Amino acid sequence: MSEILKVSGLVKRYKELIALDNVNLSVKEGEIFGLLGPNGSGKSTTINCVLSLLEFDKGEITIFGKNMAPKAYDIKKEIGVVPQEVAVYDTLTVYENIDFFCGLYIKDKKERAKCVQDAIDFVALNDFVKFRPKKLSGGLKRRLNIACGIAHKPKLIFFDEPTVAVDPQSRNKILEGIEQLRKSGATIVYTSHYMEEVEQLCDRILIIDKGHVIAEGTIDELKGMIKKSEIITIETAGLDEDVMGRINDLSNVFYSEYKNGVLKVEAGAGKHNVIDIVNILQDSGYSMKKIFSEQPTLNDVFLELTGKELRDD
Repeated sequence: MSEILKVSGLVKRYKELIALDNVNLSVKEGEIFGLLGPNGSGKSTTINCVLSLLEFDKGEITIFGKNMAPKAYDIKKEIGVVPQEVAVYDTLTVYENIDFFCGLYIKDKKERAKCVQDAIDFVALNDFVKFRPKKLSGGLKRRLNIACGIAHKPKLIFFDEPTVAVDPQSRNKILEGIEQLRKSGATIVYTSHYMEEVEQLCDRILIIDKGHVIAEGTIDELKGMIKKSEIITIETAGLDEDVMGRINDLSNVFYSEYKNGVLKVEAGAGKHNVIDIVNILQDSGYSMKKIFSEQPTLNDVFLELTGKELRDD
């Protein structure tokens, strides 16, 4: 696959603060690329630099093999942006909003009308074309936001938290739509705080924190970077400290807790983690009701790499 977006050595300073420190990333054609990070990590700054909405101090950004710049209108017309905040005009109807944003890129009226209708069909807003945004639910507004960003059929689309504060049905519709955009040939950069969405959608993920890239790879590659590789949960009654000590002494175990009749153990890579724990419990005369073993999630990866402390917006 060819490289659609490449960022090399990106540095952005705000006086003494280094917001981005030598950020590198690449997005390949046809990918859904996840960009993750805690609040204040540098995600939005990175995207704004990529879109030439923000000047940067050092580095190079190429899109479609060309250098990106504020006046690179030939590149910008092939880019779509769906911002986190709904950015539509309250005085215009659904149709008029989509037509307005599409008209920024497509001047031919016949071609634009087709693109607008395709966008309306895509987000399933046909029953609402004469509505103004204030009469739409949160999910419908999000879908309108998407239609405005993709009506001109861009090759590269940035989605910033597109499912914030929407109901499960609308969220599912939005996620299905993003998959459909990729199938139709678009390349997508996706940011979200909903880790399950990113894990479901994205081919590769980059995690940025405090202006530094701290990890990049597929879901499996990221999971391989952390200590935790198996989470074991066992329901059993009345565990004593001696048994917990024996479990903690196992070479692969690095965390365990026992609460409300449930034993939770986090362990590193090993073929016999469950068997070793079960053997200790059986030898000590404990019966077990349910035993679960699961792999770490992207949320586990994110928290281990970026820490669990709260971040300010």
